[in-house]
Amino acid sequence: MVTVEVGSKDYNVSKEKKSEDYVILKTEGSTAYIALDFIQQYTNMEYELYNDPNRVMIECDWGEKTVASVKKNTQVRYQGGVKSPILSQLKKKDEVVILENEDDWKKVLTKDGFIGYVKSNTLRDEEKKIVDRAFEEPEFTNIKKDYIINMAWHNVTNDDANSQVLQRIADSKGLTTIAPTWFHVKDTDGNMDTIASADYVNYAHQANIEVWAAIRDFDGGINSYEESLELLRYTSRRENLINQLISEALRVGIDGINVDFEKISDECGEHYIQFIRELSVRCRQNGLILSIDNYVPKGYNMQYNRTEQGIVADYVIIMGYDEHYAGSPVAGPVASYNFVKEGIEETLKEVPAEKVISGIPFFSRLWEETPKTEEELAEQAGTEEAENPVKVTSEAFGMANARSKVEESGAEITWDEETKQNFATWAVESATYKIWLEDEKSIEPKLMLMKEHKLAGTAAWALGQESSEIWNLIQKYVN
Repeated sequence: MVTVEVGSKDYNVSKEKKSEDYVILKTEGSTAYIALDFIQQYTNMEYELYNDPNRVMIECDWGEKTVASVKKNTQVRYQGGVKSPILSQLKKKDEVVILENEDDWKKVLTKDGFIGYVKSNTLRDEEKKIVDRAFEEPEFTNIKKDYIINMAWHNVTNDDANSQVLQRIADSKGLTTIAPTWFHVKDTDGNMDTIASADYVNYAHQANIEVWAAIRDFDGGINSYEESLELLRYTSRRENLINQLISEALRVGIDGINVDFEKISDECGEHYIQFIRELSVRCRQNGLILSIDNYVPKGYNMQYNRTEQGIVADYVIIMGYDEHYAGSPVAGPVASYNFVKEGIEETLKEVPAEKVISGIPFFSRLWEETPKTEEELAEQAGTEEAENPVKVTSEAFGMANARSKVEESGAEITWDEETKQNFATWAVESATYKIWLEDEKSIEPKLMLMKEHKLAGTAAWALGQESSEIWNLIQKYVN
């Protein structure tokens, strides 16, 4: 990680201090300017300055290109056609990069940075050429476990809840990793609240279980997209949070940090991924595993930049649940088979399989649908809500309690092949109840996907919600 102060010739690479003979970074108002010579040291790029007009030609797109030589002096024009304005002059033997072929004209890039059109008959010796630069890309080292990860989050809400770890471990089988929800961002200055416990870590280690403590940007002091942006957009605030995270991790002896930031807007995306980069450096320096929780990839959450996560983080975890969530306008499964399948397949387009962990739910949602009153329909007229004639609410239940709810109702359980889940529905007066059960029969196809795609492992939300039988099933796929 490279850091430099405004107006300084000195800078730090991690903990090593270095200097240049020029000012590296300066500002004018709210705009920052970084010396190109400095950028070139750490980026695979070249640049050249030109006059008339003043411009900088930056080359960073390396690889195979189609080039050609100019047969005779000619002009580069704004568009194809002799009446189009002239951008630049080319001399015999000049080399250009051909970008597109358009009948009698070719779109080209000149050596001094002009993009325009030349007549095809003015070029010759067209060929493929490898254009590159001697540059050693920085190597990102990662921690990789030599076993399939069997992880579960432990939803710890207060200090007293830490004492439950012994029972949670005793109730599980084959657990390799536990992720207690210990850290919450307290404010936009980068301070955090913690309920981390060294005793908890010791108990886990005695059972040969690693502890990857979770840090969240919700359910704590901050809980909005605006606050997460205000936190992450400033280097000093990111650094403050990272310093506290690392300090607390070392104090209690945890093995890794699990980032669960769910309030990241489009605007915040670039700041979020910079936070991940900076945190990854500090984690590597201290031998800590860095795992990042992610939604199932959709067009509206691309700002999380899973591609970059796949480079700098040790593990990328898909939260393969909440397909239908608390507050969802329609009833549906928490994690249908195709939803989980899509999450894995889309993530693998960006992240190597050996870094991907597939998240599964230990819970189901019991949905209640009641007809909306005439007053409610009138109030919602003209909105999307008005399209649904029923009011939908839900409550989450662990595996055993969800099954008990169905048994109490006397409803018949049927297999839904599309979702690959057991399903039940029943009515009480004007209310209709629906539930898609997460159980051994629904979890197994999800685990099969994990194994089929040779992922790094599985992670479950959350300990205490599972049936005792589920661990035998999970062990079948992680061993």
